[in-house]
Amino acid sequence: QVQLQESGPGLVQPSQTLSLTCTVSGGSITTNYYYWSWIRQPPGKGLEWVGYIAYTGSAYYSPSLKSRASISRDTSNNQFSLQLSSVAPEDTAVYYCARLFAGAYEYWGQGTQVTVSK
Repeated sequence: QVQLQESGPGLVQPSQTLSLTCTVSGGSITTNYYYWSWIRQPPGKGLEWVGYIAYTGSAYYSPSLKSRASISRDTSNNQFSLQLSSVAPEDTAVYYCARLFAGAYEYWGQGTQVTVSK
């Protein structure tokens, strides 16, 4: 059974960088054709795709966040991470990591609340 677990600070100050890590168990992040995704949900709004890192190590981002987002991976620890720079209160959301395969999100983490505030 694949499990994903997000970790990182719950509070980030405006203009700082948000850093989250997703630890994956039960499957390798380098296995072919899996895309390891970050998705967020601001309060009272729908889900928003942030980006993903492919099994190849290539990363892809939402156009609206591309200038501030960076997704990387640590294959030795089977983790992938999100960094979002210059955060503002609008970046407050529950952040999820998930595995994407053949167009469907098969597995999700439980989500972690990140609040941007002084």
